[in-house]
Amino acid sequence: MLLDLQLAARPDEARRRARELTEAGAAGLFTFEGPHDVFLPLAAVAGVVDADLMTNVAIAMPRSPMHLAHAAWDLQLMSKGRFRLGLGSQIKVHIEKRYGARWSSPAARMREIVGATKAILSSWETGERLEFRGEHTTHTLMPPTFVPGPNPYGPPPVLLGALGPLMTRTAAEVADGLLVMPFHSARHFRERTLPAYRSGLELSGRSASECAILPAAITAMYRTEAERSAAVAGVRGLIAFYASTPAYRPVLEVEGWAEVQPELNRLSKAGDLASMFALVSDEMVATIGVVGTPEECAAEIGRRFGDVAERVCCYFPGYEPPAEQVAALSAALARVGSG
Repeated sequence: MLLDLQLAARPDEARRRARELTEAGAAGLFTFEGPHDVFLPLAAVAGVVDADLMTNVAIAMPRSPMHLAHAAWDLQLMSKGRFRLGLGSQIKVHIEKRYGARWSSPAARMREIVGATKAILSSWETGERLEFRGEHTTHTLMPPTFVPGPNPYGPPPVLLGALGPLMTRTAAEVADGLLVMPFHSARHFRERTLPAYRSGLELSGRSASECAILPAAITAMYRTEAERSAAVAGVRGLIAFYASTPAYRPVLEVEGWAEVQPELNRLSKAGDLASMFALVSDEMVATIGVVGTPEECAAEIGRRFGDVAERVCCYFPGYEPPAEQVAALSAALARVGSG
């Protein structure tokens, strides 16, 4: 398996950080919609480092498919064909109260956003008339002034992040890849995600080769006890944050921890982080996260995904593992076979 790592850096520091990550063994770099723009750090490093680049994820609902298509076309050019556009829906409260945008029918809207973005890219590639008409978005005007023409490296893949069965089926039906939400367990992935993914493929008549699975792992990697303490604390905090969100409750339900979610939600609204972290047990950390030495982490990632995925996105929340450990993880993952 190939290792993708988060490029968590300001745009003006992205090149330095990207070199560090690729020298440590990262085959790909991804950004997420956090404290900085999701596209600018990738633009800063495109063509500078020898790595695949991906948004994981760009929040789609506040953006027009036209904006997404232009950004993706340019990054595909700048990276010489190594860009993947990963999209996500986010949750209602963020869309409405953080972005000031409209929330409605998330799976249906994401289906159209993916379809419209791909239709725009295809129109530029082939020269055919743009004719996308949907319930949520329509694109029928494309004067030559606004057409970049065929991309020298072909249109970039458009991927969709998902957790629930409806969005997962949607990704399998229309996207070029399924981005598996990092908040999951092996059981949730096998019992909920994979059946929904396969149902989507069957509904669309597509094969697994037309929609790759790209999982993510919340990783606590260490060699010493001091490193373990810092790594586990970071994973515990991120799990507490995710688990406080009602939309992510199904992962807890599968493991028998559903009752924890409402209490975490209450504590998050009260700003009681210490109590939130205390509710996340060591068992939850080990089940939802991936914990151990680089070799142990690679083995667990292989156990979860080795038969269905060719690469994995690893998050190290709250800490940065030494480059030696990242290199060891990359080397160990390279020995994990894909089905």
